[in-house]
Amino acid sequence: MKEEIRQVSVELLVRNGYQGFRFRDVADLLNTTRANIHYYYGNKLNLTEEVIVDYVEQTLANWEANWRSEKSFEEKIHGMMESNRQRYLRYNPTGTTANPWSLIGRMRLERDVIGPKAREALAQFGVTLENLVITGLDQAVARGELSNDVPRGDIALQLVSIADSAGPITQDGGNFDRLEQLYRSFSRVVHHAYGSKRG
Repeated sequence: MKEEIRQVSVELLVRNGYQGFRFRDVADLLNTTRANIHYYYGNKLNLTEEVIVDYVEQTLANWEANWRSEKSFEEKIHGMMESNRQRYLRYNPTGTTANPWSLIGRMRLERDVIGPKAREALAQFGVTLENLVITGLDQAVARGELSNDVPRGDIALQLVSIADSAGPITQDGGNFDRLEQLYRSFSRVVHHAYGSKRG
């Protein structure tokens, strides 16, 4: 039951935010009682913290596998994009709506009311992702895919910014297309400027 509560809570936090998150809604979706939710988690803050920390850890674990893999740098950017697409489609199954889909983005909007562990997890998300991208760039340079003068920090910062803005970009566009264009164009620019066959 504890894991089911956590899964339903992710959905509700993405959809309603922290302020709109209610144990009553969790209980209704699981056909259980609010007392049962309290039994496992105590209060809303405890449940929310556990959900956010777990979500950030899982997201980073998936992206670590992508960025440390033997794929090309371009494939790693596309892997990051496809990870975003899968989460987007989870909350926008027709692909043509603009429902919120990023728990990380949603919780950053309410960082003042969530707990300290959750705030720390959100703060470390960008730092960890930046380091993973730099690892991917180092691999690309070592393989000769990108030149050694590639500005690692600048490229990592840009990709983290795209990841941080993914939710609003899809919401503004009403679909995933603009975000996909952004990832693909960024990949082309990097390879045009720093690819081993440039010039």
